[in-house]
Parts: sequence; C-alpha cells; structure tokens
Amino acid sequence: FTLVEMLVAMVIGLIVLAGLYNLFATENKSFSVQEMTVEMQQNARAAMDMMVTEIQMAGYDPAALTSSGIASAAANSIAFTQDLTGDGDLSDTHENITYTYDSANLRITRNTGSGNQPFAENIEALNLSYYDEAGITTATPADIKKIKIEIRVRTAKKDPNYGTNNGYRTYTLTSDVTPRNLAYP
Repeated sequence: FTLVEMLVAMVIGLIVLAGLYNLFATENKSFSVQEMTVEMQQNARAAMDMMVTEIQMAGYDPAALTSSGIASAAANSIAFTQDLTGDGDLSDTHENITYTYDSANLRITRNTGSGNQPFAENIEALNLSYYDEAGITTATPADIKKIKIEIRVRTAKKDPNYGTNNGYRTYTLTSDVTPRNLAYP
C-alpha cells in the first residue's frame, strides 16, 4: 500500500465511523427521552390507580357504626374516612386518608395519621372537582357523590431539545370516581 492509499482508506473509515457515531448518539437520545416519558406516565398511572381505589372506598362502613365519608374537599386536597375493620372505630391504620398537593416540592403527599408521606413525585398539578348527585359542582362534603381527579406530571429531568414547558415533558391523566359507599338519598 502506498501512503496515498492509506490516507484515502483512513478518511473513508473516519467518515463511516462518524456516521455510525452520529446514528448511535441520535438513538441514545431517543431512548433516553422514551425512558423518561414512560417513567413519567407510569408515575401518573400508579398514583391515579391508588387514589381511585381508595377514594372509591370512602364512606365504607359495613356495620353502619360510624359516619364515615368525605371529611374535607378542596381543589388540591381531599380527606376521607373508611371503616375497613368494621369495628366502628375510624382510628385504625388506613382509615383516615388525606391526599394533598405539595406545590413547593412538586409532589402529592398521603397522610394516614402518621404525617404527610411522599406519594407521587414530579407532579405539576393535582386538581380535584366535586359533584353532587345531579352532576352540579359542590364544595359541601356531605353532598359529594362524584369526584374528578386530574393529575399533571412532568419528567424528572429536562430534555434540552424540548422547547416547551422549560424543557420538561408533561402528561395529564384524568379520572372520574364515584365512591360506592356514600349514601344516596
């Protein structure tokens, strides 16, 4: 081989190598974005699933010994009771539940009597709407028969190639909950 042939072969090899590196870098970024998006969506779904399950049980009182139900209802928090043990005592574990949006830390907290515990992270908003039996918005806990939950989550890390929302990708999940145990007239 001559020196010119070696240089031509090296240049061609470097061009192919640069193309492969560029392809790898693009695929790696795509994988990273997809991984963050899946994690964000799973976070929202897990939080929504548990909240829906527990709120559906609001007012559960198999022995009809307590006045369990929704204790307080605000735009970004809800407190409710359920007599899971059927003993007429609402002081047992997981019988008094409060979900609250913590905007300072971008999370939803859950309190079952031992203080606020982180429940879901990277939450941009928790919006709760309350409706009576006629479907009219209400703020009176005794009149609530349906609850609309809306959770907006964001990715844990910024995506430098995403110009919207300061680089954070977001996902909104909405669910309507009808607690089975709230007395209808």
